[in-house]
Amino acid sequence: MIKIIAIVGMPGSGKSVAATHLKNQGLPIIWLGEIIISEVEKKGLILTPQNEQIVREEIRAKHGMDVCVQMALPLIQEKLLNYPLVIIDGLYSFSEYKTLKKNFGNELLVVAIFTPKPLRYERLFFRKTRPLTREEAELRDCMEIEKIEKGGPIAMADLTIVNDGTQGQLYQKIEMILTEILHNSSLNVCSN
Repeated sequence: MIKIIAIVGMPGSGKSVAATHLKNQGLPIIWLGEIIISEVEKKGLILTPQNEQIVREEIRAKHGMDVCVQMALPLIQEKLLNYPLVIIDGLYSFSEYKTLKKNFGNELLVVAIFTPKPLRYERLFFRKTRPLTREEAELRDCMEIEKIEKGGPIAMADLTIVNDGTQGQLYQKIEMILTEILHNSSLNVCSN
């Protein structure tokens, strides 16, 4: 039975939009990126993409590539006591994926959100929180693929949602998956 949905995808693909929609349905969201932002703030640094990258690389070098998931495991376990389903927004590295798979096995469903690159870059440029120029978005893409193993969880996703339309269309696709999980329980996820 699926108990955790981990949402993966490149920057601007719609991960947080999907997670917020699920939160509005009453499901708890654990945003792994919040761990990095919290560490940036603890260091007294200004919240910028560059400072996030520096801190992300520092804590992963010191504690391992799965540090964010390791830090979030107690919260995930706590949420599972009170909710039938927990959402993880922003599973970044293949090491994080393996740690979740080791801890939760077939209770984990990884959903990739794919958005064509030009559309992602446009969305990143116009987003209200932490906007990125095209050049910054390209650098972020390369950094996330090369330095934090982001391609692994996307490649291993159990389901992929193509997000090249409206938010409403994305919500419909999410609702179909949610209905399948919560009502039919027939969604089978293979063990990796």
